[in-house]
Amino acid sequence: MKIGTVGAEGRGETDRLISQAAARLEEEGLRLSGIIKVLQDQPEGSHHCDMDVRVLPSDKTIRITQSLGQGSTGCRLNPAAIADAVASVEAEACTGLSDKADLFVLNKFGPEESEGRGFRTAIATALEQDIPVLVGMSGGADNKTAFAEFSAGLAEALPADVDAIVAWCLDAHRK
Repeated sequence: MKIGTVGAEGRGETDRLISQAAARLEEEGLRLSGIIKVLQDQPEGSHHCDMDVRVLPSDKTIRITQSLGQGSTGCRLNPAAIADAVASVEAEACTGLSDKADLFVLNKFGPEESEGRGFRTAIATALEQDIPVLVGMSGGADNKTAFAEFSAGLAEALPADVDAIVAWCLDAHRK
């Protein structure tokens, strides 16, 4: 089982590292499956919480957050949009139009995955097919604890450095 995790300090830093590593890996010719966050500037006065993800290997983009209105404090993740992203990733993997992926990438093991939903099945399927997995880890201790249980403690924590992440992914792919 080859599973690497990336976590970095600073708002959006893990997403930036995962997205930049994915771009470099695509340039290297690796076939990626999964999702990455679309890096975008947030408008002045926004809560910096809007999130779009790109389904790999396509360029399909899905907004996985929702507007809850001014002053709301609830979770902005949109479960229906996350379900759409999961279905899109699974559809990409099952189309038969491309060869098996070289790497599965998930921008973040988040609340949906912590609660047994989201991309857990896609991660497990990739690992069962001996496809290395790269997962972003940020957020609360609950997500990290759930991931440690899910991965049976076998994941390797990677440095918060694009070159190191790319090197690990290339090495994991070759072995």
